[in-house]
Formats: sequence, C-alpha cells, structure tokens
Amino acid sequence: MSEALVLGTVRQAIETAVVIALPMLVVGLLVGVVISILQTVTSVQDTILSFIPRAAAIFIVFGLTFPWMLRIVTSFARNLFLRLPELVR
Repeated sequence: MSEALVLGTVRQAIETAVVIALPMLVVGLLVGVVISILQTVTSVQDTILSFIPRAAAIFIVFGLTFPWMLRIVTSFARNLFLRLPELVR
C-alpha cells in the first residue's frame, strides 16, 4: 500500500466528515450569534437561553439532513469497500 493511497483515503474521509458536519455547525453558529445579539440588547445573560435554542436548531437540522448525510456516508463506505483490493496490495 503506497503512502499516496493512504493519504488520499484519509483526505477523502476528512472531507466527508467536514461536509457532513458543516450544516449543523453553520446553523449552530448562526443561532448562537442571533441569541448573543438578543441577550446583549435585552441585557439578559442566562446560559439556558443560549443553549436551548442552539441545541434545538442543531437537532432540527440534523433531522432534516439525515437522509442526505446517510447517502454521503454510504457512498463513501461503498467506494472504500470497492477499493479494498487496491488498498490491500
């Protein structure tokens, strides 16, 4: 197994992980910024007020994007298994 093949496979795995996590991270960031602005404007500094909406938004996005995420991971795993003889050599 060559070094380039291993690096290519690891790079593809990291790219897949980033693509899958990106929608939830972006929504968490946007909701966090909006809640922080609202807390600053209203002078309410409660940690629960910032945690619950962010967690709910991330959970909703996870529920909506789960079929897409499953297709991406399944495709990556299928390609990895198909390339297994090439990786073993």
